[in-house]
Amino acid sequence: MSLRMSRNRKQDNPIRGRPLTNQRRLLLELMRDVEGHVDAKELYRRASARDESISPATVYRALSLFKELGLVDEVRLGRIRCYYEIRRSPEHQHLVCRGCGKVMESRNPHFQKLVQAIRQEHGFRVTRAELYLEGYCPECEANEKTH
Repeated sequence: MSLRMSRNRKQDNPIRGRPLTNQRRLLLELMRDVEGHVDAKELYRRASARDESISPATVYRALSLFKELGLVDEVRLGRIRCYYEIRRSPEHQHLVCRGCGKVMESRNPHFQKLVQAIRQEHGFRVTRAELYLEGYCPECEANEKTH
């Protein structure tokens, strides 16, 4: 979904009947610029560096609205934290490091082939497919071997 990011008016370019305020616009811009996933605390840190008037509550409310409108996906990775990302594809593959908590997105063609095989074998129209793997990133794995 494409959003025109004009900086001129507070309610310029409403999102499905909801005003696109300057703070919502900023949060969408920051989300779009993130490579991969971001949690609400990190999004707040980045947003407050550019707009001191933004509050954590504003970030959480905006993320909830963006999720409701289908602009972002909320992904619960690991045990506690939720991450957010601009919705781009219905197929997600996440690699989560148990050492440092880093979240990596993968685009493995085998996963896409599996989804296609399910469609063909079962006549099942897949609308969302997620793969979540926990383990250790190369940096944490190397640190473990040296200790």
